[in-house]
Amino acid sequence: MSVREEFDDWAAEGKDRGMEERHWHTAKHVLARMPVEPGETVLDLGTGSGYALRALRDTKEAGPCYGLDGSPEMLRNARGYTDDAEIGFLRGDFDALPFAADSVDHVFSMEAFYYASDPPHTLEEIARVLRPGGTAHIAVNYYEKNVHSHGWQDFIDIEMTRWSAAEYRAAFREADLAVASQDMIPDRDIEIPPASAFPTEDFETREAMVERYRELGTLLTVGVATA
Repeated sequence: MSVREEFDDWAAEGKDRGMEERHWHTAKHVLARMPVEPGETVLDLGTGSGYALRALRDTKEAGPCYGLDGSPEMLRNARGYTDDAEIGFLRGDFDALPFAADSVDHVFSMEAFYYASDPPHTLEEIARVLRPGGTAHIAVNYYEKNVHSHGWQDFIDIEMTRWSAAEYRAAFREADLAVASQDMIPDRDIEIPPASAFPTEDFETREAMVERYRELGTLLTVGVATA
């Protein structure tokens, strides 16, 4: 199954809103960190429901904002969630971003980068479209240290890339994106039951669930375009 087919199915089933709710726990902290000034251009890779762009318009007056996704159904849903003329949606993939060089101020991607068919090239494309000094905020839950995510590939037909934090840093630098910061953002919104409630369907122990959400959380790598 292709990326488009997988996410078309998810969108048709209404899973885009579910992903938005779950991702918001940590995405809101990433968006708050982004140094977006009013009127700056933002590109959201793997935009899904478009929630990140709506938030940046509301909180930072970003614009124009563009959400790129490979799923026509995701994009159809996203267009239905806003009538903001400063937010546009584009169908495309991460291998050939439909933007001119030096045309974007900030790139954001939440829980989507690991679906790229050629991640190093995707970073090169991000560096190409960013203006000098522009930022790339790439956030993932599926990464090497998060052992609780390793089984996700078994439930998704799309081939996923699982890098370590060090591999992310190395790949950013290879693409001429200086690594400004990298850290793990905890999910403090999800409720963790008392120890007596374990094991659950997903966790054997409360300690494992605490580690997954409060310690490992979401890996955020921030790059700055150097050329």
